Amino acid sequence: MSLKNTIEIDIVQSTSSKIDTVDFENLAFGNVFTDHMLLCDFKENTWQKPIIKPYEPFMIDPSAKVFHYGQAIFEGMKAYKDEQDEVWLFRPEENFARFNNSAKRMAMPEVPKSVFIDGLKTILEIEKAWVKKGLGKTLYIRPFMIAIGSGVIAQPSTQYRFMIILSPARSYYSGEVKVIIAEHYSRAANGGIGAAKAAGNYSAQFYPTKLANDKGFQQIIWTDDATHTKLEEAGTMNVFFRINDTLLTAPTSERILDGVTRKSLIEIAKREGIEVDVRSVLVDELVNAAKDGSLKEIFGAGTAAVVNPIVGFSYQDVYYELPKIDNSFAKNLKEKLTNIQYKLADDSFGWTVKI
Repeated sequence: MSLKNTIEIDIVQSTSSKIDTVDFENLAFGNVFTDHMLLCDFKENTWQKPIIKPYEPFMIDPSAKVFHYGQAIFEGMKAYKDEQDEVWLFRPEENFARFNNSAKRMAMPEVPKSVFIDGLKTILEIEKAWVKKGLGKTLYIRPFMIAIGSGVIAQPSTQYRFMIILSPARSYYSGEVKVIIAEHYSRAANGGIGAAKAAGNYSAQFYPTKLANDKGFQQIIWTDDATHTKLEEAGTMNVFFRINDTLLTAPTSERILDGVTRKSLIEIAKREGIEVDVRSVLVDELVNAAKDGSLKEIFGAGTAAVVNPIVGFSYQDVYYELPKIDNSFAKNLKEKLTNIQYKLADDSFGWTVKI
């Protein structure tokens, strides 16, 4: 599958590149950006002509509504380079659809497919050298939209800016990950914006996550806002539990993000004959499974980390260590997914898209 342009895009090439100054073997996630960015404004009820230009800061009015009322959404995607130096995307239509679902929930204009997909294809063609070969090496893609209309009246903006920036990346997490199960704080609530990739969802996590960090834990497994009895997400990722040989994960809802990695892992697991049970998983169920030895694995799943094993969890100040196992679902599923993404295995699902 490939992408074809349907829109004209202005291109202003950078006069120099910083690519030779980057140590691609030692990258901190999300700190280095490529030479160009895409920008497209919405004003007078119309999307303007997109432009790709050198990556640089831009000026914005201090009263822009993004600062005061938080109208900001984003997506996370990756580009991969195969052994033939071809660049591939993974399920970009899913990210495009989710981006516009987020836009609707935040009372923002939907971005046309021609701007999102064609703009992405064009900037990746320009920045192809930034996509490096090899497992674990990717170009992280951050499409986002902010409200740039001025004025502090509490109502939606009339002007918006859609952008795409790119950052070379390696593994998002390193080392062992231990988590605390939330007993008070919640990631999202029914009727809220938990299913949208809204910036405010993430800033609201920072404080409780800091409290967890202070106790020696890397992340939180969030629970439902009403009863704190249902397990929902792990940090910024969807979360899976393996009890005996069944893989369990919570269903998507108003509180839980419809993760692209999550749905891909579910389909791969089913293809591999793994029993998958998509349902609410109770805290008590997890604790009891940890006590009787039937809890084999917990792992997070998301674009940045792909699959992130969790070695143990704390609940009500009791820590439960997970066993070391040879036949790890997390390891096997990650390998099968990344082999598809890097074109090292047949993509029987039709998920990969050539640039």
